[in-house]
Amino acid sequence: MARRKLLREIAAEVLGEREARRIWGRVEIIGDIAVIRRPFNYPLEPLRKLGEAVIARIKHVRSVWCTASSVSGPYRTRKYIHLAGEKRSETTYRENGCMFKVDIRRVYVSPRLGYEHARIARLVRPGEVVVNMFAGAGLFSIIMARHADPRIVYSIDINPDAYRYMEENIRLNRVEGKVIPILGDAARIAEERLKGIADRILMPLQELSYKYLPQAVIALRGGGYIHVYDFTRARPGENPVEILASRYMRRFREIGVNARLVYSRVVRTVGPRRYQVVLDFKL
Repeated sequence: MARRKLLREIAAEVLGEREARRIWGRVEIIGDIAVIRRPFNYPLEPLRKLGEAVIARIKHVRSVWCTASSVSGPYRTRKYIHLAGEKRSETTYRENGCMFKVDIRRVYVSPRLGYEHARIARLVRPGEVVVNMFAGAGLFSIIMARHADPRIVYSIDINPDAYRYMEENIRLNRVEGKVIPILGDAARIAEERLKGIADRILMPLQELSYKYLPQAVIALRGGGYIHVYDFTRARPGENPVEILASRYMRRFREIGVNARLVYSRVVRTVGPRRYQVVLDFKL
């Protein structure tokens, strides 16, 4: 909270109160790197001044970047523009008692998912087999392994850089043998290598969760839990959770599966009337 207050003060001093309200909540600190999620067509020069002020005032921040694109592509990466400090995009990020080496230009990571990382770990029961279909650098998987007692977590990603960082993070957090990294397409791996083994499936990739739902069902051991993360738009008066839950319930019916929604919430707002939602289903 103190750091958020300081960020707000710095933004107000550099940009003025009105502009600060647009920007300060868009600043994330990942290890010793600050990332500003740049509003569309926002000028770079004020952000450079803000970056320099962040470097001067927050001593552990050594590098500041702003986003130059949305997260896209099969590897879930985005483009960045360097603003201030060291021109370095690799850092060590600590969360939920674990340590992660990441490169913001090569793998997707967001501190705003910290609550979800911990929440899912609390749900995992002793001895469960978990399949994380879109693992990235391994944050969900490793936090589960450290804070719960799963028998094994199969941790899949198609991005070679994410896989390399995941392997390193498994060693850093001493969960070798409990978190098994797998490089490749999650749908193919679920069908060919992990059929009928899982008690719980994690799908934290909105672009593919809906498409790969049949393969997630195939990986389950006759029943269990599927955790879906997806985006939706909602007009004023509409409930984004209800919109997305209805879409997924139709999808389950299409593939002949009896599913029950047991938990849901808006994880975050990501743009005007655009929301990230998590849906927990019991099959």
